[in-house]
Amino acid sequence: MRVITQHTLGGPEVLTVVDAPEPQPLPTEVLVRVKAIGLNPLEARLRAGEFPLLGRPPFVLGWDISGVVEEGPQTWRFRPGDEVFGMPLFPRAASAYAEVVSAPALHLARKPTSLSHVEASALPLVGLTAWQGLVDLGGVREGDRVLVHGGGGGVGHVAIQIAKALGAHVVTTASASKREFVEAVGADEVIDYTAVDFTEAVHDIDVVLDTIGGDTVERSLEVLRPGGHLVTAVAEEDVKLIEKFEAAGMRFSGIAVDPDPVGLQGLVELVEEGRLRVHVQETFPFERVADAHRVIETGHLHGKLVLTI
Repeated sequence: MRVITQHTLGGPEVLTVVDAPEPQPLPTEVLVRVKAIGLNPLEARLRAGEFPLLGRPPFVLGWDISGVVEEGPQTWRFRPGDEVFGMPLFPRAASAYAEVVSAPALHLARKPTSLSHVEASALPLVGLTAWQGLVDLGGVREGDRVLVHGGGGGVGHVAIQIAKALGAHVVTTASASKREFVEAVGADEVIDYTAVDFTEAVHDIDVVLDTIGGDTVERSLEVLRPGGHLVTAVAEEDVKLIEKFEAAGMRFSGIAVDPDPVGLQGLVELVEEGRLRVHVQETFPFERVADAHRVIETGHLHGKLVLTI
């Protein structure tokens, strides 16, 4: 099989397609013949060496996959021929930039028939981040006011749809060029952060889901109602920020997404009900992974990028 590996840290040019032996599934795992691979900004940062989650090269990036079960005698959950998708092993190496992946069956779900492999591969990491932030941590309920920072991005546009499905009134920050996009996925109010200070444009928010980081996190304290909750997907739990939020009668949480069969099934149900769709901005052939990473690094994505095999 072919895999995309790197032998050194650096720019997109360090990504190389090579031949490698197929992985051997452990008990409770299945082999998946991959059809599409969802790409995430995190992978560009790991490739460049911004933090050592996967250690030193060589390593194979990637977590989001959709494909067909090729071998399944190690588990009762799937049979050969089943179409599945998921985010196996995160944050440990899943080596998903590959034609074949061995994955724990519990980290996969049956692909909704209404989604192509391309769409399904784009959903797991961003979908589970939004689900865990809004449902598990945020506890969003019908009638809540939710602010999603970065609504045009991968996590953001999925979070808008999940919050709407939960019955929330959704406000999002996005550039003017993404207004139509975020309104199309369900945003009730759109704040153009390039022209308006969001702290002056919105108030009485129950839950903020942050995908931006930086001073956006601390400034969001100003828009929360008493007892409100900020959940950030990009800033670690900062003791000083926690203390500042708690002193003001608010809650602060940092989320690190993890494989979650319950959350994954929740996403499947929303898809099957027609209330959730992931937007794929562009697809790239497996061999053009470096070009895909260059697009990721522009930081101006509408939804997700996907590699196809």
